[in-house]
Amino acid sequence: MSEKGTSLAQYVEHFGLEILNHGDTYETDKVESTNVNRPDLQILGLFDYFDARRIQVMGKAELTYIMKMSENRRTKVFDDLFSYTIPALVLARNMECPAECLQCARNHGRTLLRTTERTADFTSHTMEYLSKQLAPCITRHGVLLDIYGEGVMITGDSGVGKSESAIELIMRGHRLVADDAVEIRLVADQLIGTAPEVIRNYIELRGIGVIDVQQLFGMRAVMPESQIDLVVEFEPWDSSKAYDRLGIEDRFIDILGKQVPCVTLPIRPGRNLASIVEVAAMNNRHRRYGYNAAEELARKVDLHADLGSKSANQGT
Repeated sequence: MSEKGTSLAQYVEHFGLEILNHGDTYETDKVESTNVNRPDLQILGLFDYFDARRIQVMGKAELTYIMKMSENRRTKVFDDLFSYTIPALVLARNMECPAECLQCARNHGRTLLRTTERTADFTSHTMEYLSKQLAPCITRHGVLLDIYGEGVMITGDSGVGKSESAIELIMRGHRLVADDAVEIRLVADQLIGTAPEVIRNYIELRGIGVIDVQQLFGMRAVMPESQIDLVVEFEPWDSSKAYDRLGIEDRFIDILGKQVPCVTLPIRPGRNLASIVEVAAMNNRHRRYGYNAAEELARKVDLHADLGSKSANQGT
């Protein structure tokens, strides 16, 4: 599980924020809350239930109200706010920073930032960004692809053929998200997979080496992230093992507390794994929309058996 929090410096770089004052601990500070606070009650001196872990954002309404105060009162407002260990205060709409705000930020060693975005837009974008960055995260060994709009993660032992199957699927028009390592985050009750930045768009093929999928096949062959809808496990064929031939019983795997449909594909020479994975993806989508071919077949068999039994009874 990943460590809680994201770098304040990374957050500033992502949004291209103007730094009006570097906090004393700017390089090591982390943002640990997905929520954003507009300090309205705090302007009035009410700090009950104040969460200092949140990014603080002031817009036109707050600054206009503050600027109507006396100089001493403005100083107290900012002095009280910066006395808490907030990660940063952001001034929206590229508004001019009050002198008292800048001085108090310097006195307390707090980070003071500014954005050109409107307050509501910036708040929304910040919460969306932080919800992804601070989401529970694990890394799993496997390959993640987008197949007909289904996020399919292929797992299995090293050398079992995951990357080779991925290449064939890419050549059929499907898209690579991650190879070898898949970073999985639980965002808004959905599992979102992506690749670590350093190996994004790369695939390792034994006998050939590492290839850049985006450079070889173009932008259409890759995508930055995908929801995980199905897990396909590759394993060597075991003749002593009984494999599911009808698919009536659903099987799931637990990832970050979410149950994800899972199928096992036994591997032996002659099996076209790419085609089977494609069919597994389409079949999973059909099941999610309420159609199960195995159950439909079982229903027809039962109906046929009932009709045959009735005919036999009538003949006697």
